[in-house]
Amino acid sequence: MSLLRVNGLKVHFPVRASALLKSQAVVKAVDGVDLVVNAGETVGLVGESGCGKSTLGRAVLRLIEPTGGEVIFDQQNILKLRKTELRQTRRRIQMIFQDPVSSLNPRLTVRQILSEPLNIHRLSTGKIARETRISELLESVGLAPNHAGRYPHEFSGGQRQRIGIARALAVEPRLIVCDEPVSALDVSVQAQVINLLQELQNRLGIAFLFIAHDLAVVEHISNRVLVMYLGKIVEAGPTRDVIHHPRHPYTQALISAAPRLKPKSGEERILLKGELPSPLNPPKGCAFHTRCPIAQAVCQSETPQLREISPGHFAACHFA
Repeated sequence: MSLLRVNGLKVHFPVRASALLKSQAVVKAVDGVDLVVNAGETVGLVGESGCGKSTLGRAVLRLIEPTGGEVIFDQQNILKLRKTELRQTRRRIQMIFQDPVSSLNPRLTVRQILSEPLNIHRLSTGKIARETRISELLESVGLAPNHAGRYPHEFSGGQRQRIGIARALAVEPRLIVCDEPVSALDVSVQAQVINLLQELQNRLGIAFLFIAHDLAVVEHISNRVLVMYLGKIVEAGPTRDVIHHPRHPYTQALISAAPRLKPKSGEERILLKGELPSPLNPPKGCAFHTRCPIAQAVCQSETPQLREISPGHFAACHFA
């Protein structure tokens, strides 16, 4: 049974009229996305900057209010919950943010940062129980308990992200949305944080919705991958199938652009023409047709739907 099921999720932002925009326009940051995350698995969400990945992740937690659709978490539609009910649900679904500097309050010690979720959800009440829990959380992410009295600026970037992970773990969630949690870190530190997340998942059974633009990271950590372009999912399937046998031209271009130590002999990089279209005025038909190397006339008029190409592997392309 699925832990998280997103049905037709939309996040549209109205843009006020101006001298250039005679009438009010709408940015369709997320436009009808479906996804499923099962208990204990990691689903990767990839795409270039501006495709709507982070907006989707925040909409799942209602940090951004969706325009339409459903977010079913543990058999409850999050979008219909009142504030009190939503707070209770957020104990089971947490988020790790991209920037470990801006996501931690610089005026609070680590002890205070980790105490906040415990106090809000009334967990580990009492000073001794709270101190014990804080020590457990720090040790679980590879930090020493005596670090609790320090401030965020006294830590390295990787250590700050570990504090962010500890904060997310404090309320014992079942699902964590990871919004590019390693993109701001050095490569060697990225590997440490990814290994930590996998270790925590194996030990605690947590599910991850892992948002990233680095395909190598996604391939390493994810069970399934979703590829996003201009607010829509264009390919989805098991990680091995999507990475090694991509069917959508956009996915093929992303994989082609990824750096490799040993490129395959005779393999040529796919160079996309043009720039990413404006979400204010996306192309008609297939949104990717303005940059697609195999686009035909049908791509300009008909929007392709996600269809199953092979068992569990879907692509939204007329020629997949």
